[in-house]
Amino acid sequence: MGHTAQLTKEVFESAMGGVLFIDEAYTLTPEGGGSDFGREAVDTLLKLMEDHRDQVVVTVAGYTAEMRRFLDSNPGLASRFSRFVEFENYTTDELLTILERHAEESGYTCPADTLDALHTHIDTIPRDRSFGNGRLARQLLETMITHQARRLTAVRTPSVDDLRTLLPEDLPTAGLGVSR
Repeated sequence: MGHTAQLTKEVFESAMGGVLFIDEAYTLTPEGGGSDFGREAVDTLLKLMEDHRDQVVVTVAGYTAEMRRFLDSNPGLASRFSRFVEFENYTTDELLTILERHAEESGYTCPADTLDALHTHIDTIPRDRSFGNGRLARQLLETMITHQARRLTAVRTPSVDDLRTLLPEDLPTAGLGVSR
C-alpha cells in the first residue's frame, strides 16, 4: 500500500533504452474494478510512457477481449499504443511441432503412432476461451512424461529407449484436458 507508483516507476526505468513487456496486462484493471493498486500502476505507467515515449517501448499482452477492456479502462491508454497485433491460435500441426521440439529438447522421442494419437487428441480439444494455445503443448508433454514414468514403474529394468520414448498410452485419457 502506497508503494505502487514508486515500484511501477522503478520497473519502467529498468526498461529504459529497451522494452517493457507486461503480460496479462488486463489484470491491472480487473473487470468490475476493485484494484486501486492496478489503477495506480496504470496511471503511473501512462505518465511515464508520455514523458519517455522515445526512450522505451512498452508492449502489453493478453487475451483479446480482456485487453480491449484494459485499453478502454483509461481514456488515454489506447492512444499510447500505436500497433495492435492479434495472434490466432496455433493449428494442430503447429502444436504438434511445438510439442515434438520440446520433447526432443528434453531427451524424449515421439514415434509416428504417438504423433498420430497426439494429432487426434489435440483435434478434440475445443478452441474456446480456456484453450491454452502454445501452453497446451508444454502441459500435454509434461502430462505424457508423468504418465510414461507411471507406466515404466511396471517395467523391471527399462531400457534407454523405454526411458526416452513416449507412447500413445502416455496421452491423457480422461476428458479433453491434459491430466488424468
